[in-house]
Amino acid sequence: MNVLLLTDKLTTGGAEMYFCKLENHLPDKEVTIYTAAAPGELFSHIKHKERFVELRRSNPIYNFWRVRNLILKEKIQMIHANSLRAVLLLFFIRMTILRSFHCVYTKHNVTILEREAPPVLALLLNYFVTRVITVSDFERENLIRLGVHKQKIITIYNGVDLNQFRYHYKKTGLVFKVGILARISEEKNHDLFLEIANELKPFKNIEFYVAGDGPAKESVKKRIQDLNLEDTVRLVGNISHPEQFIKEMDVLLLTSKREVFPMVVLEAMAVGTPMISIDKGGIKEAITNNETGILIPNHSIGAFSNKIKELHQNKSLKLKLIQKARSKVMCEFSLDQMVDRTYKEYSRHG
Repeated sequence: MNVLLLTDKLTTGGAEMYFCKLENHLPDKEVTIYTAAAPGELFSHIKHKERFVELRRSNPIYNFWRVRNLILKEKIQMIHANSLRAVLLLFFIRMTILRSFHCVYTKHNVTILEREAPPVLALLLNYFVTRVITVSDFERENLIRLGVHKQKIITIYNGVDLNQFRYHYKKTGLVFKVGILARISEEKNHDLFLEIANELKPFKNIEFYVAGDGPAKESVKKRIQDLNLEDTVRLVGNISHPEQFIKEMDVLLLTSKREVFPMVVLEAMAVGTPMISIDKGGIKEAITNNETGILIPNHSIGAFSNKIKELHQNKSLKLKLIQKARSKVMCEFSLDQMVDRTYKEYSRHG
């Protein structure tokens, strides 16, 4: 079976890492994988570079012809779209060729179409997409409420590579490190992270680390200066080995304004770094409060700060969260499970 994995770009992000993991781990003997995306730093993660087609971020007409020609030339039978933009591109291509193909769509993020025109989204997914993969049951129920046929949708959880994100036992150090690993953008709500750092500034042995890059980086820098947090908060920039950053932290925060099911939650659970997360989207399907992590019901500076102090002081609670989180990831969220279930969807419809 000839399969095309299609996404917008190969910059660092959860959806893009999902794309690379599938390309790397789908069974070579069963499928021939082609990939198409605009370039980015994750291109180095692509295994079959000889079957990669480079697209352009701001040239949809160019992308239309490149992908259309690839489908025809290589007789692509199954296309796995990893963005709604990719689904729309395939819809227009399908209108211009006689050859049929199946489209599987993994919904990673909240889309403009579902916010502005949900009936249009439901129509597109119901009558063009063969199968919709959601990364949480929360998102599956959301699509059903929007009008997508429930028989179209299957939940396949993101899978964490347990060889890359190995469990790491942490010794108690003199400094308690609190981290955030996310694209620096408005929806990830780094302002809240900085307000928490400001609240805990009197505790000189608690330090804060921001990993990632993005359009809001300069505003984050300015906010750090305004709050006089230069000695408390460190910007470490883009990181090529997220597992290294995560294992160096004593706790990881997720402060987003909206989420579907962020990969960093599973990565932290696998490595052995406790998560304190806002309760958004499908996160509670991985984090059971006070069992496999800590959930905060709203964007409360005080609630986050109190839980950080509690984990800092309560070593038995921290150890319990770490052990149960790792066990849950191994049982329910492994990369092997994700790849196997995705391949079965290809086989069922291809």
